[in-house]
Amino acid sequence: MHDHDAMPGAMLQHLQVSLVEAYYTECSPEWRELDYVPSYNKFYLICGGEGWIDIDGRSYAPVAGQLCHMPAHVRQSYSAISDRPYRKYWCHFTAALGGLDLFQWIDVPPLLNVPPDRLDSLTRLFRELAELHADGGWLARIREKAVLLEVIGFFLAESNPQLRITPGKRDEIERLRQIDSFIEERLSEALTLDDLSRHVHLHPNYLVRYFNKHLAVSPLKYLNRKRMQRARALLEAGGLSIKDIAAQVGFPDTNHFSKVFRKEMSCSPSEYRARQASRARAARGEEPV
Repeated sequence: MHDHDAMPGAMLQHLQVSLVEAYYTECSPEWRELDYVPSYNKFYLICGGEGWIDIDGRSYAPVAGQLCHMPAHVRQSYSAISDRPYRKYWCHFTAALGGLDLFQWIDVPPLLNVPPDRLDSLTRLFRELAELHADGGWLARIREKAVLLEVIGFFLAESNPQLRITPGKRDEIERLRQIDSFIEERLSEALTLDDLSRHVHLHPNYLVRYFNKHLAVSPLKYLNRKRMQRARALLEAGGLSIKDIAAQVGFPDTNHFSKVFRKEMSCSPSEYRARQASRARAARGEEPV
């Protein structure tokens, strides 16, 4: 994906995935469903056999070693085409992002040729996903999200040269990038909701709804998170006093900065700096001070 097509990182932090079901199946010759629109995404990891799928009017015939993605909210069909129907691992899942499905924001290829040296590891992930889905325990619900994210991450990473923002969503992404850049460049200033609203030409009330929809936080909460991210980086880098760091992230009152930092990080700025310095020394193999 090109830089100008990149999804804002703050937005991706709020990606919510959920597994609907996952199995290994040896399909029957009657495997068939036509012209339906699912509310979930589907992955098929083809292990063998033959079949046909249609995604939004385009037909494909996936083969062994390919990973097929069938997106949510798109008309599709599938069918066996011989007495050798598919053997496949598969899962249904949702991936919510900014009020839409992740794959409504980005265009991805319907079929991915899995590199031979990665096929075994991907198969293990699908096998684990099926096992976790069969496990009724609460811990399995947590672990299956982690494995599902690995599968999605694999698919996106291997598809990367072909990824692009869905044409109709580019203006939305660009607006989010403008908001992010505007805030990043003014972290030392006393930014207000009105300042941000004027910059993006949105009414303040609409901007609050916009942030809650796409970033899952209010504008001022997002601004404070950005300030604390910058503060952490400055504390880790060293060389500046707590007072100077507070000023650089928009807090003229050091005590107020320390209270906000403690609320976000559950420790004071000084404690955070000491903790990070200790970890750095440990990573270098040095004795604790």
